[in-house]
Amino acid sequence: MIPPAHLLDFLKREDSFIIAAHLSPDGDALGSALALSMALEKLGKRTLLLCRDSVPEHYLFLPGYERFCTFDTAVSSGIAIQEFRNLILVDCNEIKRTGMERSVLAYLTFQASAVIDHHETEKEFGDFKWVAPDIAATGMMIYYLIKALGIAVTKEMAINLYTALIVDTGNFRFENTSPEVLVVAAALTEAGAPPHLIHRELNESWSEGRFKLFIKLLNTIRIEDGIAITTITKRMFEETSTSPDDTESFVSFPQVMKKIRVAILLREVSENDYKASLRSRGAINVARIAESFGGGGHKNAAGCNIKADIETARAGLIRQVKEQMNEG
Repeated sequence: MIPPAHLLDFLKREDSFIIAAHLSPDGDALGSALALSMALEKLGKRTLLLCRDSVPEHYLFLPGYERFCTFDTAVSSGIAIQEFRNLILVDCNEIKRTGMERSVLAYLTFQASAVIDHHETEKEFGDFKWVAPDIAATGMMIYYLIKALGIAVTKEMAINLYTALIVDTGNFRFENTSPEVLVVAAALTEAGAPPHLIHRELNESWSEGRFKLFIKLLNTIRIEDGIAITTITKRMFEETSTSPDDTESFVSFPQVMKKIRVAILLREVSENDYKASLRSRGAINVARIAESFGGGGHKNAAGCNIKADIETARAGLIRQVKEQMNEG
């Protein structure tokens, strides 16, 4: 895969970049942003990594994770944030997905903006865009970008990109695991990424609280016509001393049952406000379902927010999923 020439020219021409990850960052967003920052600095560029939310505990093994900062911490630490004149969105394609407040955007003045993303629901934002929905992870796109820039992939870059890859392919279990994915994974392993250690950090390092939260989640499961819906409430977080970061990957667990075609996790944000995460198998396009609620994502992995009570939210999602199933 060859990145667009206009994007490569932009990265070579400009000297300073803010690299922004989406809110509630996952391994693809974090690993991709970190690797891109490291690569650009190899070219003598200046980069600033921004994320509204802190790096989740289970990603603190990523090389360079401590370089992420919020707008407030960047300003308070004396960084002249306004000197970074270009913006790159990684693993998202609209500014609202970064969670940047209007006051922040009013403070920043960008010469140009770029988008590097693989989500199906493409938006209008960005002067320089590379959106590739058929690519399994944004980390793969960053890998090709680094190679196209003529930069050798370091061990630190490789760890970040391998993490991005396995998070968005579900440890190479999802349908997006193509031969190309495995070729890139092999190249990253050759560059120094240790698969067994990364797997251990991501999948065998749960806190006791996270495990107790998972047990509570399983006790909420409802199954209807191949659809599994689980729920997490704010009270469950309080009872287990956990946070939304601890729910990553929970949505997919019901799919260990052969008959489950769609898995949905509803997480309570506030009263009558739920974050819905959706996963599917085969031809069922959950991105379309998420879009109908104002969200988006990939064909087999998407999300949205629903302003409703829990029963109304469940019923609305089940109705939309069944419509998708009938269309298929």
